[in-house]
Amino acid sequence: MYGNFPSRLCPEPAAGEVNGRSLWRFARPIMSLMSTELIEESIPDVGPRSVGLVSTQSAILFAPPHELTLANSRRLGPITVAYETYGTLSPQRDNAIFVCHALTGDAHAAGYRSKEDLAARKAGWWDGFIGPGKGLDTDKYFVICANALGGCQGTTGPSSICPETGEPWGPDFPVIQIPDIVDVHAELVRSLGIERLLAVVGGSLGGMQVLEWAARYPERLAAAVVLASCPRMSAQGIAFNAVGRSAIFNDPNFNDGRYYRDSGPRAGLALARMVAHITYLSEESIERKFGRKLQDVEALAYDLIKETEFQVESYLNYQGRRFVDRFDANSYLYLTKAMDYYDLAQSYGSIENAFAASQARFLFVSYDSDWLYPTRQSKEVVGALISAGKHVSFIELHSAKGHDTFLIEVEQLEALARPFLERTLEVLRRPAAS
Repeated sequence: MYGNFPSRLCPEPAAGEVNGRSLWRFARPIMSLMSTELIEESIPDVGPRSVGLVSTQSAILFAPPHELTLANSRRLGPITVAYETYGTLSPQRDNAIFVCHALTGDAHAAGYRSKEDLAARKAGWWDGFIGPGKGLDTDKYFVICANALGGCQGTTGPSSICPETGEPWGPDFPVIQIPDIVDVHAELVRSLGIERLLAVVGGSLGGMQVLEWAARYPERLAAAVVLASCPRMSAQGIAFNAVGRSAIFNDPNFNDGRYYRDSGPRAGLALARMVAHITYLSEESIERKFGRKLQDVEALAYDLIKETEFQVESYLNYQGRRFVDRFDANSYLYLTKAMDYYDLAQSYGSIENAFAASQARFLFVSYDSDWLYPTRQSKEVVGALISAGKHVSFIELHSAKGHDTFLIEVEQLEALARPFLERTLEVLRRPAAS
């Protein structure tokens, strides 16, 4: 945001004070706004700031003969898209915000799908950030979140039925890329009667989608909010994704991806999740939470066969077991490959060229403990936007929680997003100069 951040967030300058210049700011004091236990999920809201009970809807897009032409030139259609909406679309249809989820997310970003979920406090994955009075304030904005193409939570992906065979697509599903995911979501937004979004918001893989939205559809969004993301995966990020895919490929139940009549590669998918989950945390957060504490024993067994002796082992095993009950191994393969293939500068010639036609306002947030998507990757895009004369704000936040901070420490994001979005809507609604 704007200002020098001496001890608090500073408001943006009044209209005309900046003359469209791009500003770049770092800040750390915001961390005092929230202290959350390490390695946790944000606390679900059941009070007046909750969106309450919600339902997932479906749209069928790209029906033949109007199939989607993918980045690899293959055609795909029809495509079913699962999505949820929160809040009310304004009469001007100018207050819509699209949320792009990360690798293993889905359309259920906020609220509760049933009374049972409500009783169990089982809320959407970004419930702390979406709702009345929250960062994405549903009293002001119409928020949309949709499952990504290639996913397994209601949108067409490898576990969906291929219309030509009547069987799950499996490995016959076409290879997808980030532009394909964005094309599907852009068509969904258009089908909802929304020509221009107030903002597109996302972190991690979702942040890559936000970048592609701004480059691919510059006229269709007024603002882009990119959290803990990058314009291309680093070699280290690709390496971790490769290890996860190898775990799935080498599971004896993978069966070349044609496993839907059997149990499937549960062990391989669990291992992939365990490896990936380590990258979402920081060394400090793991050390503070677990250290070398033992699990259900008072002394080391010195037994190589014993799977769990340390608490951190138990935690990772739990993450793996929980993951295989909600995610498809083929979707994991397809989506991690889409991440690896993405290279914004290569696609458009340069990052500056990618945003040449964009008039959007940009907000970038990175975290100093995020070693999967380090701050230098955000700064690379911010620097290119500044060089191109675009309106961009940047902040690096201090946190001990690593990459997943954007999902956990939502109060600090709220302090950033609320004035940024309010200002964007104000500028959008300002009468054009005669």
